[in-house]
Amino acid sequence: MSSDNVDVKHTESAAPLRSPGSGQAGDGAGAPTPLPPAVTHYENFPVASWLCPAPLRAPIAAIYHFARSADDLADEGDATAQERLQALGSLRQALDDQLQGRPVMPRWASLLAPLGEAVNRHALPHGLFTDLLDAFEQDIRRTDAGQGYADLADLLDYCRRSANPVGRLLLHLYGVRDERALEASDAICTALQLINFWQDLSVDLSRGRFYLPQDRCAALGIDPRQPASAENASLLIAECDLFTLGMMQKGQNLVHQVPGRAGWELRLVVQGGLRVLEKVRRLGPGVLARRPRLHWWDAPLLVWRALWM
Repeated sequence: MSSDNVDVKHTESAAPLRSPGSGQAGDGAGAPTPLPPAVTHYENFPVASWLCPAPLRAPIAAIYHFARSADDLADEGDATAQERLQALGSLRQALDDQLQGRPVMPRWASLLAPLGEAVNRHALPHGLFTDLLDAFEQDIRRTDAGQGYADLADLLDYCRRSANPVGRLLLHLYGVRDERALEASDAICTALQLINFWQDLSVDLSRGRFYLPQDRCAALGIDPRQPASAENASLLIAECDLFTLGMMQKGQNLVHQVPGRAGWELRLVVQGGLRVLEKVRRLGPGVLARRPRLHWWDAPLLVWRALWM
């Protein structure tokens, strides 16, 4: 269950993020690691909106802020792969210090202090945060090596660590702990991550980031690095769309288990994802050159569909 916003520009990048040459202190040894500048993010779903219970908005924002900041370290700016891995390693050490009650280096203090408070107050599982860091480090290494994902199972394993932890953390905050709900949350989060991949194909391909399953590309005679010129590109996009739709449908009944206004926010999250997937479907192979996105005029349709879930 992601927490992003319908056509909203998110500008609250973490305090530790600085442009190269800013003089930001590193982890105490050597020159500072160049970090990406503050990034303005387009988001598909609500982030700790008014639909969330007021006492949970701060911990939800802290979780999102951590995940978004770590993700930016992994793929924004002009840092090298080694610099990105060093920055994430520094963040990992600082996270461990924060969770173990040790002093945190100033570089990460403003990011991790709210997260530490949320973890302590709500007994959030520590391993879910390190899963996120594991996923982002893997992405850096694969992108640097020009590697993609062998098949859907390989891609789903990445989603298990890059997306599913966020949904499990939110369910923990909402007091929803049963295994069926967790599995439904995983399905929604995985679907949202896949939708993001298909939505961003035109951007990621130009950056050397390859998420189309290589086995399906091979079966259809498609070069995963240059799929736009392939005769069967429309079939590949249709396969990706159909699989992702099934994944979302597998989890969407979770909206009836999340209590109160938070359940309504989840409805909008699901419908936002489905609407983007619908736009991917309409573009077909055109999504390889053009990024579909939600606009303000999609909001009434999302609300209407959410009412009938």
